[in-house]
This record gives sequence, structure tokens and C-alpha cells, in this order.
Amino acid sequence: MMTEKRNNDKEKKSEAAVLQASCIREQEPLENSSCGQCQPPSQLEQLKDYVEEDDFQGNAKTWKLKVLEHGESPLELPVKPSKGSACQETPSFKLIRLEDINTAASQIQKGVQVTPCTYSRLSKKYGMELYLKKEFLQYTGSVKDRGVLCLLSSLHQDQQRKGVIVASDSNFSMAVAYHASELQIPVFVIMPTNTSVTRVRMCRDYGAVVITFGGSAKDSRSHAQQLAQKNDYLYLEEGDNIEYLSGLGTMGLEIFRQVPNLDAVVFPAGGPCGLLAGSAAALKQLNPQVSVIGVQPESFPVVKHSLKMSHPVESQTWGGHVFYRDLSESCSRKNTLQLMGELVDKIVTVTEEDILISMLRLLEYERATVDAEGAIALAAIVAGKLPELKGKRVTVVLCSGNISLSLLQQCIQRALTLDGQTCKFSLWLSDSAGDIATLLEILDREAVRVLDIQKEHGFVTSKLFMTKVTCVTETRDKQQAVQLRSALLEHYPSLEWMQQ
Repeated sequence: MMTEKRNNDKEKKSEAAVLQASCIREQEPLENSSCGQCQPPSQLEQLKDYVEEDDFQGNAKTWKLKVLEHGESPLELPVKPSKGSACQETPSFKLIRLEDINTAASQIQKGVQVTPCTYSRLSKKYGMELYLKKEFLQYTGSVKDRGVLCLLSSLHQDQQRKGVIVASDSNFSMAVAYHASELQIPVFVIMPTNTSVTRVRMCRDYGAVVITFGGSAKDSRSHAQQLAQKNDYLYLEEGDNIEYLSGLGTMGLEIFRQVPNLDAVVFPAGGPCGLLAGSAAALKQLNPQVSVIGVQPESFPVVKHSLKMSHPVESQTWGGHVFYRDLSESCSRKNTLQLMGELVDKIVTVTEEDILISMLRLLEYERATVDAEGAIALAAIVAGKLPELKGKRVTVVLCSGNISLSLLQQCIQRALTLDGQTCKFSLWLSDSAGDIATLLEILDREAVRVLDIQKEHGFVTSKLFMTKVTCVTETRDKQQAVQLRSALLEHYPSLEWMQQ
């Protein structure tokens, strides 16, 4: 009895120490995650009780922890402790139990929507039962609402009175701006000066104080950290503490309840990957047989590389293009990476073209407008990267719909060209109305729609009595585009067909 009581007391102290370590506000810089921080010696000693113990020879063994059902033992085979300086991060991986995610679901139920997970008309096209989890219908347009609300609700009242500060124009910052205002927490958002006017206005409409500073995200972060230290704000970044991941994991709970007899769930896998890790923790505890698959951009395979190297890998190629946004960020959180390594069954990559076609399919079949992060999970199915899911019941997560109108127009135009629904060609005609009429007759016979036609001869000097005509046409699909090209070549051997 006495031994059992001491063990219980030890476990309670250990869990409290880990929670305190994961939520502590550092001074240089301030973060809401314990990753990458050097803990004070007293806290390192507390964490030692939780993750290490001495063997019979007196050597320290570090125990690897994983997500388990409540009541199971969290200990696995020991792994060697990593070597390094005295300030190296001590392993402090926190369990994400089903109880944690259920608690988060109760905590945020009044502030986020239970989004629909509906059967898709794309099912027949791709040979599987597809269900679409429409997280882009959340108030700020992304799934980040779940984690952010849970994180803000868990802050101490003193910190809520002082306020929070974030530095980016990401979906995370948008969610913080809205939910902090709803909870009456003072909120400040630092954005680069090149942020779109629409995003700045939206954050201000949510109730945040928005400051534009610096020409890059790095400059904004540095400025936000300085303001946090001077004014005692809590500097928030998209981390991997228990509250944030549990909040994101509530989406996994909803999917499991909404789609019975589920075989697989396909998620976006890029950037912090909290959604993938948190939802995988929920799904695997509810049913270990459900396959959890992540999809990342071929241009930024940082998640795949990080899992292969067993440590976070920085993204070296991002040029700041607004198309990828969160997908192009580095997978810099060790706890999230460990969760993915243990719970995610497969990571696949897709091209930019695959993502664009996926965005087009969602507009055509579902009337759903999403950005690259929202479309990338379906892109793996569109591109044929998951043939093992044929005939299975699959949920695809559409996690974000925050895309500007100008970028959306550009993406759809490009996608239509890739899909063979728009074609562009040029040819030379004599400068007479009869030749133009003949061309239009051919286009009419092939049942294509003329979107644009232009004539140019003022700046063409090589053929004095000839006119260069450029046409943009709409076709049903690639097959009709091929037929149109063949018909034109019969009459105009010098046809210039613009490649995709």
C-alpha cells in the first residue's frame, strides 16, 4: 500500500513538472512550447524523475514514451541518452491521451464548429468511398481554430489579462487574433510590411492590434519577442504542447464519430504538422487499424526528411511564395515529429500541378474553395499516389480555405490549362475576312468555345500580307484538345500550339 501510494505521488509530481515545463514562458525568446528551450536546473531535475531512471550499475537510461490507452504502461525499451552540453534539451515527451483530447473537445465546443464530413461526388471518379472533412468552414477559415482556442483557454488568468502577441500572417495568427478577442485577451499581431492588405484588415476586424514591421517573417518575430519582453506579453508560436495538439486532435474524434467503418484518413503534412500528430493520436487510440496518411509538397519535403533523419530538418528552398504558406515551413517540433514517427503510416509527396488539379476538382464537384493546404490531401488521390485505397472508405481533410481572389484566379486558370480545358494556339492567315471565317468554322465544327482571339500584324515584318492570329479556346478535356489540334494541323501545318 505504501509503495503504491509513493508511486502515485511520484507520477502526479512528474506530470505536473512536465506540464509546467511545456507551458513556461521563457524570457529569450518567449514561447508557448518547450521545444528548443533550455530548462532551469531545478526543472531539469524534476523532469529527470519522469523520463529517466538509474539502472543497477548506476548508469542513466532514458525511456521512450508513446501515446497509449489510459492505464497502460508508458515505458518502452530504453534508448541511449543523447550527448551534448549541459543546456541540451532533456527528453520530455508528453503523452497525448484520449482523455486529454476529450477534455479539449469539451473545452472548445462553444467556440468552434463541428464541421461536416460529407460523402463526395468524387468517389465514383476515383474508385473509393470519399468523405470530405470541411475544416475550411471554421470561422477563421482553418482548422487552427481548434488548437488555438484550447491553448488560449488554458492560459493562467494573470497571463490572459496581460495579453498575447504573435508574429506572422499565417492561419495560426488569424486564429489567435479572433479567439483571443472573443476571450477578451489583449492580442497583438506583428506582420511583415509586404503582407496583403486583406489579411491585415481581417486581423483588425477580428479585434487584434496589428503592427506591420520588417520585410520578412524573421524581422517580425524578432520585433514581437522584444515587445513581449518589454510589456510582459506571452509570445505565441505554433508549438506542440499538450493543449494545442489536443485541440487539433479533436478533429480526429469528430471524423471517427462521423464516418463509421473508416479505413483511412488523409491529412496535409507540412510545416508544424500539429493537425496530423494530434488527430493521429486520437484516431489510433480509437482504432489502431485506421491508416493515417500525410501528404506534403514535393518542393518542400521537410517532413519526410525529418522523419528519415529522426530530428527536425530546416526548409532551405522556400522563397516566401504565398501559394504554399504553412506547408513550406520547417517541421521544427520534436514532440510532433516523434508522434508522427510512431503513429503515421505513410507520407507521400505531390507536385504543384497535382495541388492545382485538386483545387479545380473541389470547385467542380464540391463547390469548395480551398487553398493549397486545404487541397493537398486530395491531391495525393488525384495524382494516383495512394492506389491501396481503391475500394476503401477514406476521409480527406480540407483544412484551410484562406486564399486571396487574385491568387485563386491565377490557380484556376493554370489548373484549367493543365487539365486540358483551355488551349492556346497561334497560326498565320492571309489578311482577309474569308480566312478568319474558315478558322471559326473549324472551331465550331470541333464544338469548342472561343474565349479570346487576337490579330497582330503591325509589328510583324517577316510576312507583309499575313496576319498572326492567337486563339484561346475552351475544351471538355484533354481528349478533345488533342482532336482540336489534329484538325487544325490538317489545315494549318505551321500551327504553333502552346504547351502546358
